[in-house]
Amino acid sequence: MDTATTVVFVAVVGARFLVPLFIPRFPLPAILASLILDAADQTIFQSFGHNPPQYQGYDKAMDVYYLAVAYLSTMRNWSSRPAVRVARFLFFYRLVGVVAFELSQWRPLLLIFPNTFEYFFIAYEIVRLRWNPTRYGMRYWVTVAALIWVFIKLPQEWWIHIAKLDFTDMLAAHTWMGPTLLVLLAALLAVLWFVARPRMPARDHGWRIAADPLPEGIDEAAERDRWVAVHSRLWSTSTLEKVVLLGLLWVIYAQVLPGITARPIELFIGVAVFVVVNAAMSLAIARRTASLESALAAFAGRVALNILLVLVAALLLGRGDLHVGNAIFFVLLLSLITLLDDRYRPVHEVRFAPPSVG
Repeated sequence: MDTATTVVFVAVVGARFLVPLFIPRFPLPAILASLILDAADQTIFQSFGHNPPQYQGYDKAMDVYYLAVAYLSTMRNWSSRPAVRVARFLFFYRLVGVVAFELSQWRPLLLIFPNTFEYFFIAYEIVRLRWNPTRYGMRYWVTVAALIWVFIKLPQEWWIHIAKLDFTDMLAAHTWMGPTLLVLLAALLAVLWFVARPRMPARDHGWRIAADPLPEGIDEAAERDRWVAVHSRLWSTSTLEKVVLLGLLWVIYAQVLPGITARPIELFIGVAVFVVVNAAMSLAIARRTASLESALAAFAGRVALNILLVLVAALLLGRGDLHVGNAIFFVLLLSLITLLDDRYRPVHEVRFAPPSVG
């Protein structure tokens, strides 16, 4: 690649990593920006004459990263427990499908395990713009997920992964498609405005673009640490979920990053050890009330811990040929996901805790 292409490549990949970090605070704008980057990155690369090798694996790896951040933000922000449960199933269902695809390269798996979670997240946030999501129960959210699955994601996954068609290429090849789609979009907006809008329930509040405030009693680091010290346990379903999440993420990334020769089960077990150690350290810090309000400071501390763990593991395993780039990436991914989980899961637990008796 020449210098200009390299700069563009680094900028696009960097944006795909950084933009999702705004999802917890600005869910709808940030997830839409991530979606646009996902749709446009390959076209941007090709316009500079660069077609990244193993693009399919790179794209799926980027997808599951920003979807992981979006999933963790549901624990921070969402007030509807049924919606969180549906989102959890959709997210892990897709994650398992991506792992199966990366290991087999059988493209129909991406159709069998569609990315319904992404649009379900968007649908929830659209509702939250003007309405209280808690007014809707499990049946409503399951119906929303089913409609997205059948009428949006299945055709989209077939178009992209089975037919291998590119939307921007189709627009360039068929000049009539652009105006036709604009007319159809205008018709859809007219139906929504004149037919659907008058039938919508009364609005519960004004526009809410930013995430709602955290519940009282868990909106400060010291309060979060006090809750964790009392209620959290190392050997718990929370730790198990983190192991599954990060283990599957790292198996996916291992198919894209160069120089990784370990088998998927070895990668998964190794990640599990790191996650448990991180969980133990996080719990110990909370019980010593050494809270860090700054997310950046907490992230830096966790990175330092995980760098030390990687070096110790390399020494114990006799890995003198440690791939520095992969090690740094692993540390950053592990530190970020565990930090977000440790900060957001207590909010979810407090929000949906059963009322105390007496």
